[in-house]
Amino acid sequence: MKKTLTKISYITGILVLLLLAAVILYFFKFRSETQKMSPCPTQQLADGLYSINDIFVNMYLVQDGDNYIAIDAGNDSTAIVKGFRQLHIDPAKVTTVLLTHTDRDHVAALNLFRNAELRFAKEEEQMINGKTARAMGMHNSIGSLRYTLIDDGETFTIGTTSIRGILTPGHTPGSMCYLINHRWLFTGDALGIRHDTIVPFNDFFNMNTAQATASIANITLLHRVELVLTGHYGCSNLFDEMAVVWNNKHAKAARSVDRR
Repeated sequence: MKKTLTKISYITGILVLLLLAAVILYFFKFRSETQKMSPCPTQQLADGLYSINDIFVNMYLVQDGDNYIAIDAGNDSTAIVKGFRQLHIDPAKVTTVLLTHTDRDHVAALNLFRNAELRFAKEEEQMINGKTARAMGMHNSIGSLRYTLIDDGETFTIGTTSIRGILTPGHTPGSMCYLINHRWLFTGDALGIRHDTIVPFNDFFNMNTAQATASIANITLLHRVELVLTGHYGCSNLFDEMAVVWNNKHAKAARSVDRR
């Protein structure tokens, strides 16, 4: 009996050490990946367009008359409140929140917008209803049961603001970009931008990087985009040029594969 207990304790100790090692490795990898990110500071980006910096992620605000539409809701409520104060905007004036996806670093401050309508892609609902885990044993949560689902390609109007949802699965199954007023493209974690070049988002955080990379084609055919605004890599007014480079590069890659 004593030998059995000793063996169980030994095995348990090894499992605990392995789990601890995995947690430590994840922490350092997480830190390494987020240090690559370059969100823009809290500021007014254009007339009626604002960014709020939340450590390594951005949320955005689009003004619609006296009200605001939020794109995502940040990683930390305290940082988001600070951002609203810096911009002299009342969070109570946010009437709609559009989620690019439901990962925690994009939904943490939803409690600030309790009277706002919440919308996200239909395909993302599986991430919060228990059907699809973000990782082993981990499910996303938005802390709210009131939301409206958006179809791929659906165009709708909030106040005087035109919004088109474009599905870009891969980071999560329901990752969605939003083209607002035919001029501002909000991409969430669908892609990154480095050195004025579109790049796939960090593989470490994607649920399916191959699918996420292929999904970029869903938005690079858009034209006359004035600003592309990412979740973690700031914004750029060079989207049309970057999209041409991306499309040419991947068209050549496809032709190369076809010749084999």
